[in-house]
Amino acid sequence: MPKKRLRAAAAIAASVVALAGCSNGGGSASTNTEVPTDKPITLTVWSWDGTVKEAVAGFEKLHPNITVNVVNAGSSTDEYTALDNAIQAGSGVPDIAMFEYFSLPLFAIPGKLTDLSEFGAKDLASDYVEAAWGNVTIDGKPYGLPSDYGPAAMFYNQSVLAQAGVTAPPATWDEFYQAAKKVRALGGDHYITNDSADIFVLMSLMWEGGGRPFKVDGTNVTIDFKDPGSSRAVAFWQKLLDEDLVNTKITNWSDDWNRGLNEGTLATQLIGGWFTSTLPERAPNAAGNFRVAPLPQWEAGQTSGAENGGSAMAIPAAAQNKAAAYAFLKYFTHGDGLQSRIDAGAFVPNLSNLNNEKFLSTTNPFFGDQKYNQVLADASKNVATGWQYPPFFGWARTSYEDVSAPLYDSRQGTLAEVLETWKQRSIAYGNEQGFSVR
Repeated sequence: MPKKRLRAAAAIAASVVALAGCSNGGGSASTNTEVPTDKPITLTVWSWDGTVKEAVAGFEKLHPNITVNVVNAGSSTDEYTALDNAIQAGSGVPDIAMFEYFSLPLFAIPGKLTDLSEFGAKDLASDYVEAAWGNVTIDGKPYGLPSDYGPAAMFYNQSVLAQAGVTAPPATWDEFYQAAKKVRALGGDHYITNDSADIFVLMSLMWEGGGRPFKVDGTNVTIDFKDPGSSRAVAFWQKLLDEDLVNTKITNWSDDWNRGLNEGTLATQLIGGWFTSTLPERAPNAAGNFRVAPLPQWEAGQTSGAENGGSAMAIPAAAQNKAAAYAFLKYFTHGDGLQSRIDAGAFVPNLSNLNNEKFLSTTNPFFGDQKYNQVLADASKNVATGWQYPPFFGWARTSYEDVSAPLYDSRQGTLAEVLETWKQRSIAYGNEQGFSVR
């Protein structure tokens, strides 16, 4: 296992062990929901989202007694480990922390996050796409507010597809398969897309097609990749792998990936809508050629969607300034501070923005002046509901990379076999951490 991956796995494992063993999360007594104005308050916000700081000046102007410090405590597992360590130590706990959607239950279920119902957070539900609100709701209680969103979409190089004889973006997975054969026929390193064990790509196909491999009820977790929606996705992707229609050697975020996007040897990317902010710098030579389309559908005319990324902000149960923290949380995820973040590049699941004509009419020369926000807004609204992640998905995601390595590196085994091995390892791991998994 590469050292970077090993460190990530160790960090997640250490965090989960601590989380599963703690039931009260160091929570404080009942919360006063009134924001104090008679004393100076300093709020500490842990976030790797650089747009959050754009809302600070406006909030501090409204609340002269409150100072907000936004700190990057590390991305993903680094932050979660630091947060759990602070909770266990009883000091250094931030007032607000950032979580990928799939990691929120890891802290919420053991009682380490504040139920935001006491602040009236449920009243905000109608401003968010249903699936995003579902991501922050556990047992009917909101433990965070959606901060950014990644509706799964297909970014495609229309020039490369045209060279291959594909005149329109694939609207169905069968069309995607046919297009994949045509792109591969261009020869050399041309592929319709790449996949080096990215579980989120496969799960996007499951999700939009009705697959629900994870079911979570408190600490009870069920894993089953053999439901019809999941099985169909697995069989389809296996066909692409078997016929060498997907590049399995190129890893996302690598120099080779950038080169493939820039030179056009990778014709599409099945990825989150947030990719609009990073693709232009990764593929400057492809400016004007890329467009955005919805994910292909399993049946013509369907409009189902999925997520690929996104995050929420939550208040730790041990935070000391909860009322002030919620005031800022609401301000930058829902209130007047939201627009400053949108202007800085945040893609948010707020309907007030997704229905805004100025936002929907935004164009960019890189995307051929396409109104791509309209595509992504529709994709956000079409994300199918009911998807769940197991509380220990952070560990499971890294485990999947290891389990699937023989398949992607040397074509040993099948996706179905990989998923069965992954399931058994996840069951064993989850039970070791105090969950009831089957």
